[in-house]
Amino acid sequence: MARQTDSFPPDSGIDLTGQLLLAMPGMVGGALSDTVIYVCEHNADGALGLVINRPTDITVGDLLHRIELDLALEIGPVKDAPVYFGGPVQTDRGFVLHMPAGSDYSSSIPVGDMRLTTSRDVLEDVSQGQGPGTMMVYLGYAGWGAGQLEDEIAGNAWLNVAASRNIIFDVPVEERYQVALAQLGIDPAMLTGQAGRA
Repeated sequence: MARQTDSFPPDSGIDLTGQLLLAMPGMVGGALSDTVIYVCEHNADGALGLVINRPTDITVGDLLHRIELDLALEIGPVKDAPVYFGGPVQTDRGFVLHMPAGSDYSSSIPVGDMRLTTSRDVLEDVSQGQGPGTMMVYLGYAGWGAGQLEDEIAGNAWLNVAASRNIIFDVPVEERYQVALAQLGIDPAMLTGQAGRA
């Protein structure tokens, strides 16, 4: 997307972990158009994020049934919560972003005051009504290779802003893009699909 001269130097040390990426209209197409992405990991090897504003028509209960986990009565309303499209990479793989962060699951990394878990044990807990108190379940993720996200940002494809638990878990899905933009003092009507630099 960007010319090499626009990219961040490889040793720039930019770390967008814990940030939200907002797709710029007309600059990001395909599956990631109009998305808000929570960056869970960003380092010299690349970046991994989850789309937080794309619910699917699959519920958590549907997903648990598909992976052959029996649902206890204690599962409660979480069974009707949507599973989110996390991104176009490995869409058959599940990710659970959750709080509290202290839960001890076999494949789990800290992301700020949250955790990102990819092991089945978290879903086993959920099926028995013993899962994390706050969570979102995703299929797939958004991924970038080394330097790719930096180049896309330099090419005006993404805006970034500090993430908040409120936006990720509480703000209605259809308002997450606008609420995140508002943190930058930007009205969505001000955005266009035209690239440019000041």
